[in-house]
Amino acid sequence: MIKTTYSNIKPYITKDGSIIRELVHPDVHGNRYQSLAEAIVPVHGMTYLHKHGQSEEIYHITQGHGLLSLGDEQSEVTVGDTVYIPPDMPHQIENVGAIQLKILCCSCPAYSHDDTELLT
Repeated sequence: MIKTTYSNIKPYITKDGSIIRELVHPDVHGNRYQSLAEAIVPVHGMTYLHKHGQSEEIYHITQGHGLLSLGDEQSEVTVGDTVYIPPDMPHQIENVGAIQLKILCCSCPAYSHDDTELLT
């Protein structure tokens, strides 16, 4: 059984500038293909514009209010919204709310700094 405990997971800063907790990741937990992480974007913060060459991502907003840029499109996102981000799609998210923006991020293949290309 693979089980993690939130309070035992140390956060780190990803290449795109968000604060991440890897809830399940093959490099740490032994699963095979995908990763699940919580990303936090502070109030008035935003990630760097970036893309992933291999990984597709699914973002599910669990707290806060953001402005998500996907390619040439922008959309407001809030609690309960879920967005699919295909490989090679430039994306960036800005916290436009008054509290931390929290996002569950599922990546397949699993998240890797090497698969993240900064575009700014």
